[in-house]
Amino acid sequence: PEAASFDMVVKIIGAAVRVVETPEFYIDEYAGNVGTKDDQLSIAVVRVAEPTAEPWLTLHYDEWICVVKGRVDCEFEGGSLTAKAGETIFVAKGTRFRPSFPEGGTEYVPVCIPAFRPDRCIREDSDAKESKIAEKLQTLHAPASAVLSEPPPEVLYHMCPVPAWEAAKKSGGAYYPATFEADGHYTHATGVPARLLETANHFYQDDSHAWVCLQMTRTALRQAGIFVRDEEAMPVGDKAVGESWGKWVCPHIVGGIPLSVVEKEHPMSREGPQFTAIPGVCD
Repeated sequence: PEAASFDMVVKIIGAAVRVVETPEFYIDEYAGNVGTKDDQLSIAVVRVAEPTAEPWLTLHYDEWICVVKGRVDCEFEGGSLTAKAGETIFVAKGTRFRPSFPEGGTEYVPVCIPAFRPDRCIREDSDAKESKIAEKLQTLHAPASAVLSEPPPEVLYHMCPVPAWEAAKKSGGAYYPATFEADGHYTHATGVPARLLETANHFYQDDSHAWVCLQMTRTALRQAGIFVRDEEAMPVGDKAVGESWGKWVCPHIVGGIPLSVVEKEHPMSREGPQFTAIPGVCD
């Protein structure tokens, strides 16, 4: 009986899957959304044949890069570092960085929690080769990713308290919501006007200030150097998403909102804590 019980918790759960292969490097995933169909964490082995570099990446998971052979260099906002064989790099969720591999023969093991998915790793691809890598990853992860089946909405909305928005305008800098850091260094947005009031009443009734709905476009954000990722609905601060939102795909702005991208400001109507209308957007 003891052996049978032990066997239930010690088992083979998957096998390596080649998720990326280029002349410069390849990646085999041993655990994760492809290797084991599990979103808890991912473990892979990356082998670098020739010196190469990734584009700038913004992660929405914590990553440990365990260097087995060679070296891994990382640029990030405010500095850079080099890790040699036997050392481990930690990259915190929300970090924008650029890893490079100056030595052929480099090998490392990336561990990601939660598991790697393309919509959790924003790539600033600059050429066709990098774009093909991203397309391959999207294809492999399609069943696990919350990806739109049609072009994502161009017009986006963000709701915020009027005092916070006015303070950003007065400072001349970008607007960042109060939960920006806690949420993983991104700004929540909505691309479906019909969901705005439900979202506001779910998350924001505790804030008694006047609120405003900011309107902008995906294109304007990209031109300002800010990327938008489309994924499942996510908590705001310590408030969980609505129970019926499981199939929602929501735009998340990877950064703050520059004043220059906001096309319109729509005042939001309230009756007590209840948001009742956003004239010009949804009534």
